[in-house]
Amino acid sequence: MEIVLATRNRKKVEEISRIFKGSGIIFLTLDDFPSCPEVEEDANTFEGNAVKKALTIARCTGKAALADDSGLEVYALHGAPGVLSARYAGPDAGDSANNEQLLAAMKDLPDGRRGGRFVCCIAFALPNGTVSTFSGFSEGTIGRQECGRSGFGYDPLFCPQDHRKTFAEMLPEEKDMLSHRKRALEQLKDYWEHFGS
Repeated sequence: MEIVLATRNRKKVEEISRIFKGSGIIFLTLDDFPSCPEVEEDANTFEGNAVKKALTIARCTGKAALADDSGLEVYALHGAPGVLSARYAGPDAGDSANNEQLLAAMKDLPDGRRGGRFVCCIAFALPNGTVSTFSGFSEGTIGRQECGRSGFGYDPLFCPQDHRKTFAEMLPEEKDMLSHRKRALEQLKDYWEHFGS
């Protein structure tokens, strides 16, 4: 099966490809379809953004498409940065600027109020408009400084529940076992197994 990943984020492509290694699925990316439009993530939910991206790319390419929208929700910040995670410090902000913005917003929070979770919503769409969604979560705490050089996004700040290392300090395989994206993709795998039976 060929599936188009509706992202240009190479780190996401690597992670999804790694999780599905050996599945026989051939993943294509938007680099293989340069005529496809950039999809504006203007929905107010992760699911809304994922569905919009997956449907747009499935219709553009004529192939099945997989899109995700993911981010970090900090409970003491009423769920921020949430759907604005990738642009928390501004529309063109990078990971470092977003992390600095989050640390500044949380600077007065005591350790007991630094809980949050990573959220991932996966949307799988067919060119005929059929779409299914799957969500995964990873609970944890937000540190006071960046630790580690692996991963991307808020990984250097996020320490998953019952662990002492941040996602960015873990080996990719360690992170995969705990990640919100892996948990959403596992649901998608189960769906495909049922769908194909």
